[in-house]
Amino acid sequence: MATYVLVHGGGHGGWCYQRVARLLRSAGHEVYAPTMTGIGERAHLVNTSVDLDLHIRDIAAVLEFEDLHDVVLVGHSYGGMVITGVADRAADRVGRLVYLDAATPINGQSLVDVAGPIIEAVRPGGITIDGVELVLLPAPEAGLFYGVTDPDDLAWMASRLTAHPWPCFEQRLELTNEQALWAIPQFHIVCTSTLATRDPALMETARSLGRLWDIDTGHDLMITEPEKVTSALLEVVTD
Repeated sequence: MATYVLVHGGGHGGWCYQRVARLLRSAGHEVYAPTMTGIGERAHLVNTSVDLDLHIRDIAAVLEFEDLHDVVLVGHSYGGMVITGVADRAADRVGRLVYLDAATPINGQSLVDVAGPIIEAVRPGGITIDGVELVLLPAPEAGLFYGVTDPDDLAWMASRLTAHPWPCFEQRLELTNEQALWAIPQFHIVCTSTLATRDPALMETARSLGRLWDIDTGHDLMITEPEKVTSALLEVVTD
């Protein structure tokens, strides 16, 4: 039995992994899908202290308080920033890192540095409430931004997506244990459409090691292709 910790991306929550979590549990594995502070069902906790560092601490605390070891730590989108920081701080608890169409940062980078124009493009549509700049505002068809087109899925997402604090995207990642971090095996499950935009050397290394899967679907692939994502995650633990 493997232990998966599934980390969501911007504007989402642990809810986005419901389908994948169900399939992984049916295969006999242990699954955690926490929601980070200020998003999803924890949106009421948003405040000026919510940033990338707090989200790293959120997930690292799950590993510590649940006493998890040899974890398959999965991060989607912005969650790639978070899992990299978590693995840097808790390398002894992480067995594998899985980047699910996710940011793959190095020390000193922010999501703005990694994602460039895509993430900057959402900022003008944001709002500021009680001193917190919020982006990725929810809307009836907000799921289209994440590559979801099925009407039922869009309706399901519309009632769950929440705004995301901008400081999370702007704060730079600080790594202090890189030798241990980069020794953790890395796996990449990406959308076919984003493959060409990624670091060619990183992708080629992953491909040569059998640690790269590309799925022809939208960015929220855990919603649109849960069976294929689950299949890849199951292969990760056989590596």
